[in-house]
Amino acid sequence: MGSIIPENTDTLIRMAAFNHVRRLGEIHDHLTATELNRGFVFQGERFPLINPQRGIFKPQQMRYLLSIKTVFPKPGAKVWYDDQRDVHRQIFEGDETVGYAFMGQNPEAADNRWLREAFENHIPIIYFLGIAPGRYQAVLPVFISGWDAKALKARVAFGVTDQGVLTPPENALERRYALRAVKQRLHQASFREAVITAYNGRCALSGLPEALLLDAAHIIQDKDEQFGQPVVPNGIPLSKIHHAAFDAHLIGIDPDYRLHVSERLLVQKDGPMLEALKRLDGEMLHLPGRSKDRPDRDRLAQRYERFVAAT
Repeated sequence: MGSIIPENTDTLIRMAAFNHVRRLGEIHDHLTATELNRGFVFQGERFPLINPQRGIFKPQQMRYLLSIKTVFPKPGAKVWYDDQRDVHRQIFEGDETVGYAFMGQNPEAADNRWLREAFENHIPIIYFLGIAPGRYQAVLPVFISGWDAKALKARVAFGVTDQGVLTPPENALERRYALRAVKQRLHQASFREAVITAYNGRCALSGLPEALLLDAAHIIQDKDEQFGQPVVPNGIPLSKIHHAAFDAHLIGIDPDYRLHVSERLLVQKDGPMLEALKRLDGEMLHLPGRSKDRPDRDRLAQRYERFVAAT
C-alpha cells in the first residue's frame, strides 16, 4: 500500500496545476499534446497533466483526481469538422450537467474510483475538452456532481470561473450559468478551429500563415437565427487587422468572392500597412480547398449589402 498524500499537499499541487493551465490559456488559443505532455513543475518536481492513453488521470503524487479529457475523434474519410456538432451535442444540449462515461465496465476500476472519490470530496478538477483532433480547451474548475455504478457514468458540473471560487456551484441557477459559459467558449473555439483548418491556416485576404494572428470572422453574426450558425461556410479566416476592417465595413466581399475597399481607406495615404489594405481592392478572396467549405454566397450577399450601405 502506498502512503496517503495529505489533503493540504494535494491542494497545493492542484493549485499549481490550475495556475499553470491558466497561464497556458493566456498564451495559446488551444492546447495540444506538446503543452499537455510537458506537465507542470511543483517544488522542483515535474507533474503530468494528463495520461496520453486514458481520459481519467490522477498523478501518483496526488491524493485525488486531477483531470479528465474528451478526445475529438478523427472520422474516417471525412474532414473532422463535418461531425463537429454531433461530437459536441451533449454539451450544447445540456441543461445543468453533462455525462462522462466510465473507463470500461467495472465501476470499481481505479479510474472510476477516482471519479467517485472526487465526487464524494467535492474536488475541483480540470476538463480538457477536445475541440479538434489533438486540440483541447481547458475548462476549470469542474466538479464530479454524480457517480452512477449501474449506468457506468459520472455527471460533470462546471464551476463559475469568473468568481475565482473552487467550490461546486450551489444551485441549478449557478450550474446553468456555468454551462452556458462553457457552451459559448466551445462554440467559439471549435468554430475557429474548423474555419482556420479549412483554409490551411492562412488568412483568406492576405495569405498570412500564422494561426496565432488569425480570427474566424463570422460573415453573419451568430445572433442571427437564420444565417448565424457556427458552420464553416459562415466563416472566413482573417488576420486581426483584416478582421477589424471587415467588421467596420472598411473591406467588403461580394457574392462572387471579389474584395472591395471602402473609399474612406482608398483616399488616405499613411504608410505600408494602409497601402497593403488598399491593394486588396478588386482582388479575389483566397478560397478553401473543398467547395463545400467556401463562403456561402447568400450570406456574403447579405453582408455585402451592409458594406455598400456603410460606404
